[in-house]
Amino acid sequence: MSAAPSPSAAAAHAEVHQRPVLEINQLEKCFGDTQVLTSIDLRVKPGELVFVIGPSGSGKSTMLRCCNRLEEPTSGSILLDGEHVTECHGRALDKMRLKIGMVFQGFHLYPHKTVLANVMLAQVKALKRSKPEAEARAKEMLEHVGLAHKASATPGELSGGQQQRVAIARALALDPKVMLFDEPTSALDPELVGSVLKVMKRLRDEGMTMVVVSHEMEFAREAADRVVFMDGGVVVESGTPDEIFGNPKSERLRAFLSRLSPGAA
Repeated sequence: MSAAPSPSAAAAHAEVHQRPVLEINQLEKCFGDTQVLTSIDLRVKPGELVFVIGPSGSGKSTMLRCCNRLEEPTSGSILLDGEHVTECHGRALDKMRLKIGMVFQGFHLYPHKTVLANVMLAQVKALKRSKPEAEARAKEMLEHVGLAHKASATPGELSGGQQQRVAIARALALDPKVMLFDEPTSALDPELVGSVLKVMKRLRDEGMTMVVVSHEMEFAREAADRVVFMDGGVVVESGTPDEIFGNPKSERLRAFLSRLSPGAA
């Protein structure tokens, strides 16, 4: 019979289990003399879906882009699974970025390549997977987003919603630790939004750690574990969907919600 773990070992295990997947500490970002992010602190736990809302120009997308260094933070630190993203350079940064899946407003698919080739490419180039392995993983992820039947199509033959789902499959194929979504439905016709949100909700149910910047408030109410409200480059308020939408504490959040359509606020 094996010995029970010591209290210190149990505490260490619990600490690792509770450690945030993504940790943002005192993040600041300036563009010239303009400060767009001020002292941002955010912890995202394993399997958590954090939804970030706020008016245009509040710094939401800039914060996301700092997480994988598409924008260089002016100061502060970002950690992924306890490793410093902000201290990585060169190949180490490239390797770190593979752990941070990102889906943008635009789809960024190669128009001359098939859907299957689009999902395979980064696997072969960045992860150095063999083509058969990359193809198998690509087909698996296309099946996951409901597009296995479109593997041989080109992006131009797909709707916007289908293209965005291919972009999600491409990111998932790299086995990221966290997925960042920057306004993933804002470029889509209204009738196509649901198919993308359905995929995102399935990912959430499967335990994918996600940070979502979006104006889809009903989705935030239904799927988010936590909602973060940003305004003027700062985190003004954070809480459960019920707290944020049902009992906003700050005047800035109440004003923001009052400007939304009656069904969203």
